[in-house]
Amino acid sequence: MSGAKKIVWTLLIVFIAMQFVQPVHNKSEQVLATDFTKIYPVPDSIQLILKRACYDCHSNNSNYPWYSNIQPVAWMMARHISNGKDKLNFSDFGSYTNRRQISKLKGIANQIKDDEMPIASYKLMHPKARLLEAEKEMIMNWMNATADSLSSSN
Repeated sequence: MSGAKKIVWTLLIVFIAMQFVQPVHNKSEQVLATDFTKIYPVPDSIQLILKRACYDCHSNNSNYPWYSNIQPVAWMMARHISNGKDKLNFSDFGSYTNRRQISKLKGIANQIKDDEMPIASYKLMHPKARLLEAEKEMIMNWMNATADSLSSSN
Protein backbone atom coordinates (compact mmCIF):
# COMPACT_ATOMS: atom_id res chain seq x y z
CA MET A 1 0.00 0.00 0.00
CA SER A 2 1.37 3.38 -0.96
CA GLY A 3 1.99 6.18 1.53
CA ALA A 4 -0.89 8.23 0.14
CA LYS A 5 -3.34 5.34 0.60
CA LYS A 6 -2.19 4.85 4.19
CA ILE A 7 -2.78 8.53 4.91
CA VAL A 8 -6.26 8.43 3.34
CA TRP A 9 -7.20 5.28 5.28
CA THR A 10 -5.87 6.75 8.53
CA LEU A 11 -7.83 9.96 8.00
CA LEU A 12 -10.97 7.98 7.18
CA ILE A 13 -10.62 5.88 10.33
CA VAL A 14 -10.05 9.01 12.46
CA PHE A 15 -13.09 10.69 10.87
CA ILE A 16 -15.28 7.65 11.57
CA ALA A 17 -13.99 7.37 15.15
CA MET A 18 -14.77 11.07 15.73
CA GLN A 19 -18.44 10.40 14.98
CA PHE A 20 -18.74 8.39 18.21
CA VAL A 21 -17.82 11.38 20.38
CA GLN A 22 -20.92 13.57 20.36
CA PRO A 23 -21.37 16.67 22.53
CA VAL A 24 -24.45 17.00 24.73
CA HIS A 25 -27.26 18.80 22.95
CA ASN A 26 -28.62 22.05 24.35
CA LYS A 27 -32.24 20.91 24.57
CA SER A 28 -34.76 21.63 27.27
CA GLU A 29 -38.49 21.69 26.69
CA GLN A 30 -38.93 23.34 30.08
CA VAL A 31 -39.60 27.09 30.20
CA LEU A 32 -37.96 28.39 33.37
CA ALA A 33 -39.43 31.08 35.62
CA THR A 34 -36.34 33.16 34.70
CA ASP A 35 -37.14 32.99 30.98
CA PHE A 36 -37.24 36.31 29.15
CA THR A 37 -40.88 35.77 28.18
CA LYS A 38 -41.87 35.08 31.79
CA ILE A 39 -40.52 38.38 33.13
CA TYR A 40 -41.43 40.69 30.24
CA PRO A 41 -44.66 40.97 28.25
CA VAL A 42 -42.94 40.26 24.94
CA PRO A 43 -45.23 40.90 21.96
CA ASP A 44 -45.78 37.84 19.77
CA SER A 45 -44.17 39.59 16.79
CA ILE A 46 -40.94 40.19 18.77
CA GLN A 47 -41.00 36.70 20.29
CA LEU A 48 -41.28 35.03 16.88
CA ILE A 49 -38.26 36.95 15.60
CA LEU A 50 -36.19 36.18 18.70
CA LYS A 51 -37.00 32.46 18.50
CA ARG A 52 -36.19 32.38 14.80
CA ALA A 53 -32.96 34.40 14.91
CA CYS A 54 -31.57 34.28 18.46
CA TYR A 55 -32.75 31.41 20.62
CA ASP A 56 -30.68 28.64 19.01
CA CYS A 57 -27.51 30.15 20.48
CA HIS A 58 -28.94 32.25 23.30
CA SER A 59 -31.32 29.95 25.19
CA ASN A 60 -31.46 26.51 26.79
CA ASN A 61 -33.26 25.03 23.80
CA SER A 62 -31.47 24.88 20.46
CA ASN A 63 -32.89 23.42 17.28
CA TYR A 64 -30.36 21.17 15.61
CA PRO A 65 -30.13 20.71 11.83
CA TRP A 66 -29.14 17.36 10.31
CA TYR A 67 -25.49 18.33 9.93
CA SER A 68 -25.15 18.91 13.67
CA ASN A 69 -24.57 15.18 14.11
CA ILE A 70 -21.43 15.18 11.98
CA GLN A 71 -18.06 15.83 13.59
CA PRO A 72 -16.31 18.20 13.82
CA VAL A 73 -19.36 20.37 13.04
CA ALA A 74 -21.17 19.26 16.21
CA TRP A 75 -18.20 20.27 18.37
CA MET A 76 -18.02 23.68 16.72
CA MET A 77 -21.77 24.19 17.20
CA ALA A 78 -21.58 23.13 20.86
CA ARG A 79 -18.78 25.61 21.46
CA HIS A 80 -20.64 28.35 19.60
CA ILE A 81 -23.82 27.74 21.62
CA SER A 82 -21.88 27.67 24.88
CA ASN A 83 -20.19 30.99 24.05
CA GLY A 84 -23.51 32.51 22.99
CA LYS A 85 -25.22 31.46 26.23
CA ASP A 86 -22.31 32.82 28.26
CA LYS A 87 -22.88 36.25 26.73
CA LEU A 88 -26.71 36.19 26.78
CA ASN A 89 -29.15 33.48 27.81
CA PHE A 90 -32.82 34.29 27.32
CA SER A 91 -33.72 31.26 29.46
CA ASP A 92 -31.87 32.72 32.47
CA PHE A 93 -32.56 36.41 31.80
CA GLY A 94 -34.59 36.85 34.98
CA SER A 95 -31.63 35.78 37.11
CA TYR A 96 -29.59 38.75 35.86
CA THR A 97 -29.39 41.84 38.04
CA ASN A 98 -31.57 44.78 37.01
CA ARG A 99 -28.49 46.66 35.83
CA ARG A 100 -27.30 43.70 33.76
CA GLN A 101 -30.77 43.26 32.21
CA ILE A 102 -30.76 46.91 31.12
CA SER A 103 -27.26 46.48 29.69
CA LYS A 104 -28.26 43.32 27.81
CA LEU A 105 -31.42 44.89 26.40
CA LYS A 106 -29.47 47.90 25.11
CA GLY A 107 -26.71 45.58 23.88
CA ILE A 108 -29.21 43.54 21.86
CA ALA A 109 -30.52 46.71 20.23
CA ASN A 110 -27.00 47.96 19.46
CA GLN A 111 -25.78 44.66 18.04
CA ILE A 112 -28.79 44.41 15.77
CA LYS A 113 -28.33 48.05 14.72
CA ASP A 114 -24.66 47.39 13.93
CA ASP A 115 -25.62 44.17 12.08
CA GLU A 116 -23.43 42.11 14.44
CA MET A 117 -26.27 39.76 15.37
CA PRO A 118 -27.27 37.30 14.19
CA ILE A 119 -23.73 36.52 13.11
CA ALA A 120 -22.98 36.02 9.43
CA SER A 121 -22.11 32.32 9.72
CA TYR A 122 -25.45 31.61 11.40
CA LYS A 123 -27.39 33.56 8.76
CA LEU A 124 -25.54 31.67 6.05
CA MET A 125 -26.79 28.32 7.33
CA HIS A 126 -30.17 29.63 8.57
CA PRO A 127 -31.65 32.02 5.99
CA LYS A 128 -34.78 32.47 8.13
CA ALA A 129 -32.61 34.19 10.75
CA ARG A 130 -31.89 37.10 8.42
CA LEU A 131 -33.71 40.13 9.74
CA LEU A 132 -35.61 42.55 7.55
CA GLU A 133 -35.05 46.25 8.24
CA ALA A 134 -38.58 46.54 9.66
CA GLU A 135 -37.89 43.62 12.02
CA LYS A 136 -34.62 45.19 13.14
CA GLU A 137 -36.40 48.48 13.89
CA MET A 138 -39.15 46.69 15.77
CA ILE A 139 -36.69 44.76 17.98
CA MET A 140 -34.42 47.76 18.58
CA ASN A 141 -37.36 49.97 19.54
CA TRP A 142 -38.86 47.37 21.88
CA MET A 143 -35.53 46.51 23.55
CA ASN A 144 -34.63 50.18 24.08
CA ALA A 145 -38.12 51.03 25.38
CA THR A 146 -38.00 48.08 27.79
CA ALA A 147 -34.52 49.07 28.99
CA ASP A 148 -35.66 52.67 29.45
CA SER A 149 -38.70 51.57 31.47
CA LEU A 150 -36.43 49.48 33.72
CA SER A 151 -34.06 52.42 34.16
CA SER A 152 -36.85 54.81 35.10
CA SER A 153 -38.35 52.37 37.61
CA ASN A 154 -35.12 52.40 39.67
